[in-house]
Amino acid sequence: MDIVSQLVKELNLKQFQVENTIKLIDEGNTIPFIARYRKEQTGELSDVVLRDLYERLTYLRNLENRKEEVIRLIEEQGKLTDELKENILSVDTIQKVEDLYRPFRPKRRTRATIAKEKGLEPLANIILSQDITSGNIDEIASSFLNEDKEVDTIEKAIQGAMDVVAEVISDNAQFRDIIRTIIFNKGLLITSATKEEDNSVYEMYHDFKEPVKNVASHRVLAINRAEKEKAIRVKIESLDEEIIHILKERVITNKDAITTKYLEDSIEDSYKRLIFPSIEREIRSTLTENAEEQAIKVFGKNLKPLLLQSPIKGKVVMGFDPAFRTGCKIAVVDETGKLLEYTTIYPTEPQNKVEESKKTIIEYIEKYGVDIIAIGNGTASRESEMIVADILKDLDKKVYYTIVNEAGASIYSASKVANEEYPDINVSIRGAISIGRRLQDPLAELVKIDPKHVGVGQYQHDLNQGKLDETLRGVVEDCVNSVGVDLNTASVSLLSYISGIAPSVAKNIVKYREETGRFNNRKDLLKVKRLGQATFVQCAGFLRIEDGDNPLDNTSVHPESYDVALKLIKRLGLTENDIKEGKLKNIGTKIQEDELTDLANELKIGLPTLKDIIEELEKPGRDPRDEMPKPIFRTDVLKIEDLRTDMIVTGTIKNVVDFGAFVDIGVKQDGLIHISNLSEKYIKNPMDVVSVGDIVNVRIVEVDKDKSRISLSMKGL
Repeated sequence: MDIVSQLVKELNLKQFQVENTIKLIDEGNTIPFIARYRKEQTGELSDVVLRDLYERLTYLRNLENRKEEVIRLIEEQGKLTDELKENILSVDTIQKVEDLYRPFRPKRRTRATIAKEKGLEPLANIILSQDITSGNIDEIASSFLNEDKEVDTIEKAIQGAMDVVAEVISDNAQFRDIIRTIIFNKGLLITSATKEEDNSVYEMYHDFKEPVKNVASHRVLAINRAEKEKAIRVKIESLDEEIIHILKERVITNKDAITTKYLEDSIEDSYKRLIFPSIEREIRSTLTENAEEQAIKVFGKNLKPLLLQSPIKGKVVMGFDPAFRTGCKIAVVDETGKLLEYTTIYPTEPQNKVEESKKTIIEYIEKYGVDIIAIGNGTASRESEMIVADILKDLDKKVYYTIVNEAGASIYSASKVANEEYPDINVSIRGAISIGRRLQDPLAELVKIDPKHVGVGQYQHDLNQGKLDETLRGVVEDCVNSVGVDLNTASVSLLSYISGIAPSVAKNIVKYREETGRFNNRKDLLKVKRLGQATFVQCAGFLRIEDGDNPLDNTSVHPESYDVALKLIKRLGLTENDIKEGKLKNIGTKIQEDELTDLANELKIGLPTLKDIIEELEKPGRDPRDEMPKPIFRTDVLKIEDLRTDMIVTGTIKNVVDFGAFVDIGVKQDGLIHISNLSEKYIKNPMDVVSVGDIVNVRIVEVDKDKSRISLSMKGL
C-alpha cells in the first residue's frame, strides 16, 4: 500500500502536505510545534487535522506490519501462494488481513481438528469436491473406519468429515466479508429485558429493535452498559434463510453429486455454529469501537472549550466548596491565585448555623476585598447559593457569585500534585482552593487533573482507556500550547504539557527557577538539566517571559525567527523597545495584502510565518482565551419553581452529547436542549451549533418538577 496516496485520498489533502508532515513526525517534532511553526511545510494544517493524520498514519503502518507478519507466518507453514500473497497485500483493513490468515492460524482443538486427527480430512475433501455422482456415500465412508481412533461407525466418519467441511467454509475470507456486510446492512440489533422493572434506567431497551447500521453511538454504549449490568439480553438478527441460501449458491457447484445433502448440512452447521456467532461478536465489537471513537471525539471536542474558558484576571476570589454534614469549605485567593485564608462553615443541614456562616463570609469579603464567590456545583450547591445570594443583597460593595464545575476537584485534592502545592493544608480545603483558582485560570488549574475527570464526557468509564487518555492528552497539549505559559510562574503540571517537555524536565525547569529566582530570557532554558537543543527548539516558542531581557520572549515568535522579526521591526522604522510600549499595534493594517508576499520574499520567510510574526508583534503577551465568553455572574438565585413555560433565560452550555446539550440556567438541575430544538435547521451534530462554555439564551419548553427535568429550546430566539 502507498500510505502517502492513501492518506491524501482519505483526508482530502495535497501530496506535499502529507509527505512533509510524515517527515516532520518521523524527525521527532510534536504536533503543536508542527501546527504552529511549520505551516509552510504542512500547508497550514490545523492541530486537529495533524492529529487525524498521525492517527491514520499509525494505523496504516500497523496494517502494513501485520501484512508482513502474516505473510511470514504462512510462508513458514509452506502454504503461501502468489495469489494469497497478493490478496493479503491488497486489503485495506486489519480485519481483512485476519480473515485471510484465519485458515492458517494455529487453532485450539475444535471438532474439525479432532476429525483431522482421526484421518477424516480426505473424506471431507471428497464432500467438498462434489465430483462423485454415482455410488453410495456409505461405502466411501466405510474405508475411513478406525476403531483405534474411535471412528467405529459410518455415521461418526461422515459427521467428522462434515465438521471439517464446516470449518473450511467458516474460514473462507470472502464468505465472511460478504456475510459481515449483509448482516451489518440488513440485520437488526434486538434487546430484551432480563426482568421487568417499570422504573429501570434501561426501560427503553426492554423491548428494542433497530437496524444495526442505524444504531447511534450513545445507544450502543448504553446497551453495552445495560448488558454488562445484566439488565438486558442483546442479540443480532442472524438472517439464517437469506445467508444460508447465498452460501449454498456459492459452495454447491454440482447438485447431482451424491455428497450434496451432506454439503448442505455442513453449510447450515457452519453458518449457525461457527460463522454467525463469530460475525455477531465482530459486528458488536465494531459497533462498540465506532461508538467509543465517537464518544472520545465528543469528549475531546467538549474538553477543548472547557480548557480554553476565559480566565478572570485581577480579581480576588472566594472558593466555596459546598457540603452538608462535613460543612462548607471556603478559601480566599488573591489576584495571582495565592491562598490568603481558609475556614469551614456550617450553614446547611444538619448544623444550620446560617447566621454564624454569613458573618464569616462577610468578614472575609471585607477583609480581603473579595470580588467574586465561586461556588462548586456539587452536593448542597444550590442551598449554598441561596445563602450567598442572600448575603450579597445587603453588601455595600458589589460582589458577584458564579457556579463553577467542580468535577475532579476531590481527585485533585488527594493527588500528589495537591500535596506538593499545599502539604500543610487539609485535603478537604484544597478543593475550595481549586474551585477558586479554576475561575481565575481554568486551564492552569484543570491541567492538574486527569482530563477524564473534568465532567464533560459521556460513558467515559466504558471506553477504551488507553485511547481515551491518548486523545485527551492531545487536546490538553494543543490547548496549553495554543495559549502558551509564563515560564516564571507555570506549575510542573502546566509545563508538562508544553511541546517537547517531559514531566522530569518540567520539574527541572521549576527547580532552576527556584534556585536562580527567575528566567530572564528563553536562552536560559538551555541551562536547565536534561533540556538540550532539540527540546529547546520544540518548546521555546510556547514559553513566555514577561519583563525579560528580550521583548520577543513575551510573544509566540520562535527564537529561530527573531532575526526576521527584528529586520521587520527595523524596516518599519521601529525598535525592540517599541514592542514593550505597544507601538506596534495595528502594524498589519499598514501593510497591504499584495505587499506581504514581497515582504516575505525579501525577508526570506514563508507568508504564513510572516503573518504570525506580525500578529504577535501587535499584541505581545496576548491571551487568546480573552476572546472566549465570560462566565455568567449572578447576584440572585433562581429556583425550579420560578420557571414557567416559554420563559426566556440565559445559561451556560455545560456538556454537549450526541443527542443534545445540557445547560446550566441557574437552578439545581441542568436543562436539556434536545438536538431537534437546537436550531431551526436540521442538524446532525449538536457541536455544529454549540460548544461547552457558550453563553446562550434558551426558552423553557417543559418543567417536570417530580423528575427534576427541564426541557429547553433555542428555536425562535
